[in-house]
Amino acid sequence: MRPISTLTAQEISGVKYILHDIDDTITNDGKLLPESYAALWELSRAGYKVIPVTGRPAGWCDLILREWPAAAVVGENGAFVDYFDGADKKRFFHPAVPRERLSEKLAEIRDACLTGVPGCRVSQDQHYRICDLAIDFNEDVHLGLAAAEKIKAICEAHGAIAKVSSIHVNTWFGDYSKVEMACLFLREVWGEDELEKKVIFFGDSPNDEPMFAHFPLSVGVANIKPFESTLEHLPAFVTEGEGGIGFAEAARLLTSLRK
Repeated sequence: MRPISTLTAQEISGVKYILHDIDDTITNDGKLLPESYAALWELSRAGYKVIPVTGRPAGWCDLILREWPAAAVVGENGAFVDYFDGADKKRFFHPAVPRERLSEKLAEIRDACLTGVPGCRVSQDQHYRICDLAIDFNEDVHLGLAAAEKIKAICEAHGAIAKVSSIHVNTWFGDYSKVEMACLFLREVWGEDELEKKVIFFGDSPNDEPMFAHFPLSVGVANIKPFESTLEHLPAFVTEGEGGIGFAEAARLLTSLRK
């Protein structure tokens, strides 16, 4: 991982889109700091289209699209994208999102996780979800990565896909992902191609690894470092600061290089 300070204007000459995770990528200790929120505005005003890519729920995505400087929001780990088409707010679903017995099957996984991993809980934001289940192991409870791996195994034993973030294990049915949905949306809805030259991605945890692998221009905030030995695909660059402080550090560089 190269220090973000070594990024050059030539390397980002074709970049149009800033894709970023939310929790622990632009937040610190669960809070969106003034520095990181200002960085989103700085990037947007510099001409970049800023797109959060998150496991957070549909309800949050609606608010983020309306109140943040976001051009679109990829939500629930790639189940959908919220965006504006002129004045009209729209939601683009991934074609692999299942419709039959989804709530019933997720409820079975929920019960198995709560029984199999004492102390874990359904995430507080579950009420605002429409396509997936989030089990909290490190947001309002603190059980560690070993518990997260047990939760993940339970989900997979039920035939679901499961990903470990820095706070939740997210699980769903359907063959889709953050990276697949981001690319599908940009290509099919916004008509883009050569995305590897047009996108830079920011993340912080193992569930961001597919994005690190897909986009040559990828950045890990400093709190990615504890996972370095476990990741096959590391981000190309790393910030000095953690979370939103690191994101703001990178944003200052991106806006200065664009000028």
